[in-house]
Amino acid sequence: MAADKTLSFVIPVYNEEAAIGPFRAGMAQVLGQIEARGYGVELLFVDDGSTDATLDQLTAAVTQDPRIRVLEFSRNFGKEAALTAGLDAARGEALIPIDVDLQDPPQVILQLIDAWEQGYEVVVGHRTDRASDSLLKRASAGWFYRIVNAVADTPVPENVGDFRLIDRCVAEALKRLPERRRFMKGLFAWVGFRTAVVDYQRAPRIAGSTKFSGWKLWNLALEGITSFSTAPLRLWTYIGALVAVLAFFYALYIVFRVLWLGVDLPGYASLLVAVLFLGGIQLIGIGVLGEYLGRVYTE
Repeated sequence: MAADKTLSFVIPVYNEEAAIGPFRAGMAQVLGQIEARGYGVELLFVDDGSTDATLDQLTAAVTQDPRIRVLEFSRNFGKEAALTAGLDAARGEALIPIDVDLQDPPQVILQLIDAWEQGYEVVVGHRTDRASDSLLKRASAGWFYRIVNAVADTPVPENVGDFRLIDRCVAEALKRLPERRRFMKGLFAWVGFRTAVVDYQRAPRIAGSTKFSGWKLWNLALEGITSFSTAPLRLWTYIGALVAVLAFFYALYIVFRVLWLGVDLPGYASLLVAVLFLGGIQLIGIGVLGEYLGRVYTE
């Protein structure tokens, strides 16, 4: 099965000059085992507009190792764009996105390949232990998956990152999706295909520091929610309906109060009811517009 087949590793990098060397050294043994099975190997680095010596190191690595290719971005576009570009340019029959920090242990790659050889088109790496991540990151990740899976039409597997193996047919399906603002975890889940899961423990970073600040993680979470759910739009329909119903019952209360107790302040009741009721109707209208906007966005 392995004859004449290539495995492409898609490796987005941004200001990772300290991690390039350790990554290549850490991958060397596994790459040798993969080639011993008869597979070809491609290491496709995507430089996401690094401002340090990352690109220089990658350029030098190309001359030392013919398996290495490098894509250079004109500026920093973000990891999702870098991952998309890598998947588009990779040439292998199977593609494995992996971070350069080696928090996803290279030995797990062999298990991914084993499952692929059994006929699975997607093999995801599931993190059973995230002790290497900070308490805040673990907590925010947990809340993220709960919220996204509560509102999204397509569930995103919990504690599953970009580290996975996808068959060429899956990569071709992803390449046909037209989104420009991409949430890759959601897109990986949305395309489906026969999927296997490999459990592993997440390791500490080998070098450097994470480039995802709390603000970037928050924006990524918003991207995931708005990319795969129209619930935030639909919510305003329910809020508008609730306000309109409350305004209606408040109007009844005012009418009965006037009939039984007389008028306390002329014009107050009718003005307040009109404002509340019309405000509710407007929110319903915004919600209806949101429903249609959501359908356009989905298409």
